[in-house]
Amino acid sequence: MTIAAIGSIPLILVLGNSMLIPILPKMKAELNLTQFKVSLIITVFSVAAAISIPLLGYLSDRFTRKAIIIPSLILYGAGGLLAGSAAAWFSQAYMWILTGRIIQGIGAAGTAPIAMALTGDLFKGGQQSKVLGLVEASNGFGKVISPIIGSLLALIVWYAAFFFFPIFCLISILLTVFFIKEKRTKNDHLPVKNYVKGLFTVFKQEGRWLFTAYLAGATCLFTLFGILFYISDILEKTYKIDGVLKGAILAIPLLFMTTTSYITGSKIGKRMKLMKQLIIIGLLLMTVSFSTLVFFHRLIPFFSILVISSIGTGLVLPCINSFITGSVSTDRRGFVTSLYGSVRFLGAAFGPPIYGLLMEWSRIGMFLTTAGLTLFVAILCLFTIRVKKQESPEETSDSLFQKLQFN
Repeated sequence: MTIAAIGSIPLILVLGNSMLIPILPKMKAELNLTQFKVSLIITVFSVAAAISIPLLGYLSDRFTRKAIIIPSLILYGAGGLLAGSAAAWFSQAYMWILTGRIIQGIGAAGTAPIAMALTGDLFKGGQQSKVLGLVEASNGFGKVISPIIGSLLALIVWYAAFFFFPIFCLISILLTVFFIKEKRTKNDHLPVKNYVKGLFTVFKQEGRWLFTAYLAGATCLFTLFGILFYISDILEKTYKIDGVLKGAILAIPLLFMTTTSYITGSKIGKRMKLMKQLIIIGLLLMTVSFSTLVFFHRLIPFFSILVISSIGTGLVLPCINSFITGSVSTDRRGFVTSLYGSVRFLGAAFGPPIYGLLMEWSRIGMFLTTAGLTLFVAILCLFTIRVKKQESPEETSDSLFQKLQFN
């Protein structure tokens, strides 16, 4: 039940964007919005989260993870309630919806990234990687079911999804309160100055590979949400597919990603060399998939190639999660994982608007640009992520890396 409670937190998070993807074209028509304005519904949520995450990461290190997660979930639900009420009853609905999404984004900052840090606190050894794989799978599972849920709710009214956020948040809050028992006390004796100095030590010693890992995670989310935005648009405009069927089609690549994430997380243990290999293989699979999509227009062949990219993403993310979560000690883990969550959010934030611009420019250019990005990140990972050839029992029994000294 502890794992289920932790897994519910990122599950709630991904509903915030993925559940709205199928209803964006309807929202655009109902509110008379431009393509750019409707993409901001996704972007402001993710940018607000990215900006708020570092602060909430520090607070989770200073106090406790639950003390941040529970208020964040409350804020998340309240933002959804405001956005839904605006869509239903307010005259200037769009601006109020954006405000609600910003509030949701601030709440989202205290969910999945803090859940990763909490996993690092509660689980050690190979079990840590396995649970992190489950957390990423929960994240992916949310992406699989959320387009379907969003499409079903849209059958009631297009803005119904906003009113369901508080219900989902309440379930996660109850699971967190009753089933997550933290093993450590609050760390309020840690001065900000010493905390920041310790973080500089972390990035000075491990910064090169750490920033590359951040970039890899952000790239995966950028391409994922960008492609989903593109697919949602062509399904409605080109193929006249809407409603639940559209949600189910959007879920296909996400299902492959989720399955791969779960299997990868359960098998990698703490074998760092294997993790690096899987990260590079995953990014190369994404490169091959995106560069090949240029030649396919029909729906079934297109999705057959696209799932190769989804499998690649499913290989990359659990390995990156394990690297980052195990890279620092408990008292600074919240900030480092939160910063990782921040760049992931930025990737998700800029995916839809940038892909919207690329769609207007050139379909071929969009896919080749994406392939070039994933290839570049694969090369960076090859040369900047370095692991030891042999791992001693002492290293593998506690954390992925030797404990860093902060003095």
